[in-house]
Amino acid sequence: MKNFWLELPRPFTVLAPLDGVTDFVFRQMIVKFGKPDVLFTEFTSCDGLQSKGKKKLEGRLMFKPNEEPIVAQIWGANPKDFYETAKYIKKLRFSGIDINMGCPIADIIKGGGCSGLIKNPKLAAEIIKATKDGAGGLPVSVKTRIGFANESIEDWIGFLLKQDLAALSIHLRTVGELSKTPAHWELMPKIIKMRDLYAPKTIVIGNGDIISFQEIKEKYKKYRCEGFMVGRGIFANPWMFNKSKNVEEISVKERFDTFLKHIKLYEKTWGNTRNFANLKKFCKIYINNFKDAGEYRKKIMESKSLKELTEIVETLRN
Repeated sequence: MKNFWLELPRPFTVLAPLDGVTDFVFRQMIVKFGKPDVLFTEFTSCDGLQSKGKKKLEGRLMFKPNEEPIVAQIWGANPKDFYETAKYIKKLRFSGIDINMGCPIADIIKGGGCSGLIKNPKLAAEIIKATKDGAGGLPVSVKTRIGFANESIEDWIGFLLKQDLAALSIHLRTVGELSKTPAHWELMPKIIKMRDLYAPKTIVIGNGDIISFQEIKEKYKKYRCEGFMVGRGIFANPWMFNKSKNVEEISVKERFDTFLKHIKLYEKTWGNTRNFANLKKFCKIYINNFKDAGEYRKKIMESKSLKELTEIVETLRN
């Protein structure tokens, strides 16, 4: 099975998996704006996919060929569920599988999943092995943080580098720091040295506070990790992966037109099966960076239905 991670340009770009944001519709919009080198799905529960509620989650793993290479990100705390889910993902023809070991949501941590695994390396190793066993050759990667309460590069990152992963994405903050402190990019050189020692074939991806492609080029020269993952930076500029597009030159009309296209694709894709209010969070992605944008967003947030939301956006763009 081909390991696509080894064929990517250097440096390469990745859109981070953001729950409630990087769904099929938003990824399709990103592809139109200017596609990153790799896309991730929203993170999806292995336990849920192996339960009677599977149908409700299948939309999270929906994608089109124009998104490839695309990685399915999964989470949980039961190795058997990871094994079965990996087999299922393989059948869906994803490019790879990523295990979430970094999400800081308290309820998930209590159940032992995501960043809870930082405190349980034994279970983390069992989950990685089970996922590989079920993946049938698909490259398996992990996304994590530099530690739980404190930085733990040697113990935690060192442990993961010894698991023979195809790629390792590292959010350069601890779980306790959430996104409240600057990302610790100064730790990346140490991580790269450890990678070169323990796992020279594992691709390392840095994540944290990246807001432009120019910054990626500068960080690549300085830190030498192969990939760069953009998370919250996409909220400021969804066109950031398009190297020929200057976000400062995007007109107000184009911003409204783009949001309207997103709304219509959302309606076409999901109909009334999802809460339309999920759409309103995207107004701050498109309707920004111009005079009175805040007032426009306030009007949009007052909408009470998908129909009303569409009408408000159409009115405001004229």
